[in-house]
Amino acid sequence: MLCYNRQSQAAYGGATETMADEERRLVDRAQRGDVESFNALVRAYEGRVYNLCYRMLGDADSAADAAQDAFLAAFRNLRSFRGGSFRSWMLRIATNACYDQLRARKRRPTVSLDEGDDDEEASPLQIADLAESPSDFALRRELAAAIERGLSELPDEQRIILVLSDIEGLAYDEIAQITNTNLGTVKSRLSRGRARLRDVLKAGELLPARYRHEGESV
Repeated sequence: MLCYNRQSQAAYGGATETMADEERRLVDRAQRGDVESFNALVRAYEGRVYNLCYRMLGDADSAADAAQDAFLAAFRNLRSFRGGSFRSWMLRIATNACYDQLRARKRRPTVSLDEGDDDEEASPLQIADLAESPSDFALRRELAAAIERGLSELPDEQRIILVLSDIEGLAYDEIAQITNTNLGTVKSRLSRGRARLRDVLKAGELLPARYRHEGESV
């Protein structure tokens, strides 16, 4: 069953290489039918996959469903993985799972995304930091809600690229691979998505200094 739940530069590079080697070993064993190795891959990526789904879909239940669908699809199609970046492969599957849910929403009536806001801890941005003051926490919650509202108003193709770039922190070339687009398209959609999101934050007078200039990430 699938589990869901410097010093020196040389040393740093060695640690990174070890992690990559371990991931390759897990993938290889999983491709040969070792479910526990696949479960280890799930544990390594479940947070990132869920976060992507949440930002794309806007509510916890849909995000959990899409994440589960993505891991099941990955398990069924693992033998088709031919090397390269497992992260990119996994996030592409998750992106497709989100698109499936978005298409299903368009075929049937659904509740407004705003109605899912009752679960205040559904979003990672809503977790309280014990070191911050109540007023700072309230402001951060307000900003998080504005960002989520802005994301929900973006076209799907802009939202996924903004999430992958400005929330997941991925490079343009990896985003292009995940979304099956070219670099020019990635940059264009990201620019338009950031501009639209800035408009939402400005309207609520919630635009932090680091959001105010074209080309800076959200």
